[in-house]
Order: sequence, then structure tokens, then C-alpha cells
Amino acid sequence: MRLEKLETFVVANPPPRHGGRYFIFVRLTTACGITGVGEIYNATFGPELCCAMARDMFGRHFEGANPRHIEKLFRKAYGAGFTQRPDVSVMGVFSGLEMACWDIVGKAADQPVYELLGGRVHDRLRSYSYVYPASGDVYPDPAQPNVYNNAEMAAEVALEMVDQGFTALKFDPAGPFTIYDGHQPRREDISLSAAFCREIRAAVGDRADLLFGTHGQFTVAGAKRLARALEPYDPLWFEEPVPPESPADMAQVAAFTSIPVAAGERLCTKYEFARLIEAGAASILQMNVGRVGGLLEAKKIAGMAETRQVQIAPHLYCGPIVAAANIQIAACSPNFLVLESIGTFDGPYMQGVTGQIEWEDGYIRPSTAPGLGIEIDDEAVARMPYTGTELHLDMAQTHVTP
Repeated sequence: MRLEKLETFVVANPPPRHGGRYFIFVRLTTACGITGVGEIYNATFGPELCCAMARDMFGRHFEGANPRHIEKLFRKAYGAGFTQRPDVSVMGVFSGLEMACWDIVGKAADQPVYELLGGRVHDRLRSYSYVYPASGDVYPDPAQPNVYNNAEMAAEVALEMVDQGFTALKFDPAGPFTIYDGHQPRREDISLSAAFCREIRAAVGDRADLLFGTHGQFTVAGAKRLARALEPYDPLWFEEPVPPESPADMAQVAAFTSIPVAAGERLCTKYEFARLIEAGAASILQMNVGRVGGLLEAKKIAGMAETRQVQIAPHLYCGPIVAAANIQIAACSPNFLVLESIGTFDGPYMQGVTGQIEWEDGYIRPSTAPGLGIEIDDEAVARMPYTGTELHLDMAQTHVTP
């Protein structure tokens, strides 16, 4: 087999836009007519520029190549331009093309990708989702009570989610995350965070784990103050308590608190994750297959983590093709903990693809279809152009007022 063609698609994510404003899909075709789909999780530049990057990378390294030669393709992209260092934009683009290669290889072998990466070890995968507004609007008016700023409302939605089948719930009420983080949490942020944990724990009891997120908001001292307030409610994790640049700083928080630290959604390649593991900064790794360097790189990270009793919880705040790729890694990794889902993988979120992600009673069942088990719906995507100018996800542009 050899790769012959690349197509790129920028797909607007319909309201309520859970998973971001848009998705960047790619499709590769071999000379013998086998297609493979992937998704680029590159939020640092506009989507059309990311597609141009993909075309450049494909022309330089992938066109005419055997899609089975994943290691060689990685080294070519990683070392392009005399770089050889983790680069989130390069790896975002590479990840989309790499997972499309695996989709092709799986289809050629008539096997799901997980069977080619060691074989399935989990028949079903525990999943969690954010506590989203009952109205479905992911961006409610912050001046009005909503599940992001009102603990009682969040607890009501959390109970509904548990009744639906979820056994793990994520929320992040500790104030806005900004381009100036880390900062000290305000006293009101600590109080509200503790109230969220208290009210949700009271509502769901021991039926669900609480997953507390912060988006790297705090200084080491600030994260310690917040962790101390959350510990009585026994969250399953304290996510990215400080910005991701310094594993040593995060390790100070991990050593201070009894709450397991989870991190990794903004990191790429095994090299950045190795530093996280070596520092003892996190006991749960949240690689995103659409950014980290693809499926093989994620499998290597899972293997490194396994040697240090560290678990993986693949991150998802992007589209359904990355979701399908995350499922492949989770299914074949012994140290898998829990998988992020966007709700129950139905409704507007899935409109740009065909194929199903089977969610039932809080668990995902890995598809037995060859490859990733999902395809781009060309007709639907043509009706879903992204016409905005905003990036996939933004941070606040001003300091948090003490």
C-alpha cells in the first residue's frame, strides 16, 4: 500500500457545541482505494491554517509512503526542519494523519486498531462526562445562576447523570482560567469549589466519583490551599492543578495532597509525559490522541506509565474521530482508568460522522469494526462549514481579580 491522497474538513460543531467550536477532520486514501479518517486537535492556529499544515506535512512525508510505517513517519515529522522536540502544532497535525494511517491498516487487516496494538484487554470502558447545563447551552450567561457557578444546580444535574448511568462526573468551578495563570485562588473560589464537592457528594453519595478540574489555574501554594479544602470529599482526581510547563512544580502539589493528580491534556509526545512521570507529578495521565502524537505514541506513553503504577484516562475536548481513537488506546491498555466522553455520544456532536460509539449504563463498548470504526459523513459535513474566526477554545484575557 502507498498513500496517494489527503482531504481536509473543517466542521462546525452545532449547538450546544460540547467539545469545542469546530473539528478538523482528515481523510487519507491509498493508491489501492482504502480510506482512513483522522482528526487534528490543534487549537493554536485557525483551522484553515491547520489544514494547510496538514497538506504540507502530507506532501513532504506521507505522500507515496506505506501507511504501515508509523515509526518512520513519526521520525520524519518530529525531526522536520531540524527540530526534534515536542511541538504541539506539529504533533496535532501529525496525530490526525497518523490515526488515519492506523484506520487504513486496520481496514486492510480487517481488524479494529486495538487488536493491532496488543489486543483488547477491556470488554467495556468506564466513561465520565462534564456536568453540563440542563439547557444544553455550554456557554450560559455567567451573570445568571447555572451549573458552573451554582452548587445546588450542579448537584441536580449530577444526580440526573448518575441516574442515567454515569459513575464519574467532572466539574471545574474554581473561577476562570486565564492566559496569566497560575494565580492564587480567591477565597470565594475555594468556598465555591468546596460547596460543589459537598453538594454533589451529598446528591450522588458513593454512586459516582468526583473529578475536579482546574485547567492549570493556580500557583503551587494556591493549589495546595484548594486541595486541602477538597480532600474531605475524596475526589478521584485533582486535574492539572498548576500550569503544565513545570512537572517539578506539579509534583509538589501531588506530594502534598491525598487527591490523585491528573494531567496531560496539553502535553505532546512521550518526552513530555516522561518528564511528568519521572517527577512524580501525576498518577493519572490524560493524553489526547489527537494532539499527543497519535495512537502509537499514546501506546508508548501508556507503557511507560504502567512501569510506575500510573494509569491513563484519555482526554477528549474535540470531535468524535478522536473519541474513536481514544477508545482504541483504552481498550488495549491494561492501566486504563476512565475515558472522557461528550455526553453519551449522540445528538449534534455526532452529526458529521457515520458509525456509532456504543454507550450504555456509564460504559463504552469498543467497536469490533475494522480500523477506528467511524467514517466522515461528506453530505453532513458539507452542511456544517465553520464560518467563525475564534479558535477552538479560548482562555480569559484578563487577570483574575483577587
